[in-house]
Amino acid sequence: MKTYTITVNGTAYEVTVEEGTAKESPKAAPAPQAAPKKAPAPAPVSQGSAGSIAITASVPGKVYKVEASVGQSVKAGDTVVILEAMKMEIPVVAPQDGTIAGIDVAAGDTVESGDTLASMN
Repeated sequence: MKTYTITVNGTAYEVTVEEGTAKESPKAAPAPQAAPKKAPAPAPVSQGSAGSIAITASVPGKVYKVEASVGQSVKAGDTVVILEAMKMEIPVVAPQDGTIAGIDVAAGDTVESGDTLASMN
């Protein structure tokens, strides 16, 4: 046996450690296995959109305001919907130039990340 003095936060402790041979040492526990990853949830099916490009929510929150309307021409970066999350207003913008084909939400609706808010062509 060996005795060691260990100091933790200014307090000294005496620790005695038994020496053993490799045969006597306990086997190491197997490393924990990571849980299998879940398959991603299927994309929500849009009820009112007819466009080929989906505009989706980047965060869960509440629809604060719908800025665009069906048939409106938009440029890449134009705000389509404004979400409210964690007391912040987060604009959701058009990913490219096009025309708004459908709006799937209204002010006050609660949305999850990935939900389709609108579509465009």
